Amino acid sequence: MAVALALPHRFTVEDFERMVEAGILTKDDRVELIEGQVVEMSPIGKRHASAVNRSTRLFVQRCGERATVSVQGPVQLVGTSQVQPDIALLRPREDFYREQYPQVEDVLLIVEFADSSLLTDRNMKLPAYAAAGVPEVWLVNLPSDTVEIYREPSGGRYGRQDVVAEGGWLAPLALPDLQVSAEELLSL
Repeated sequence: MAVALALPHRFTVEDFERMVEAGILTKDDRVELIEGQVVEMSPIGKRHASAVNRSTRLFVQRCGERATVSVQGPVQLVGTSQVQPDIALLRPREDFYREQYPQVEDVLLIVEFADSSLLTDRNMKLPAYAAAGVPEVWLVNLPSDTVEIYREPSGGRYGRQDVVAEGGWLAPLALPDLQVSAEELLSL
């Protein structure tokens, strides 16, 4: 006699959007769709919020018209992942993504700020970003006061990882003249 194993159901972005439209999920639910799983987002602490606010101002001022700075807005990675990164630098569009959420090809840089979310960001979101081909992710590791830079996505992993600490500088590949200090991102 064969035994059937119950596998977890994987949702698509369309399923996720229908749950929102039907009121199953509301705008007050802090959830993301990561590789088919509806994942609850960690609460945002004071330092996390401060770092996001400060970095948002920094990116808006320094990017100008070269990028749209999206703050905790949806980005559709693939058919089974729709995430809400803390900050995404996106290719500018005249409609500001009114007709469809940004797709992977629109992403110049994703910045995630991690304190209580560090394990989820590392173990779920980074692999999802790499699998989708997001070219660059900065993981601002607030507990260790470092910024982890992930580049060269391939096969669900990033081929290059660098760590920048206090005193170091970063620049996104897509905007190499956009110099940012680790202190600015860490809100030190």
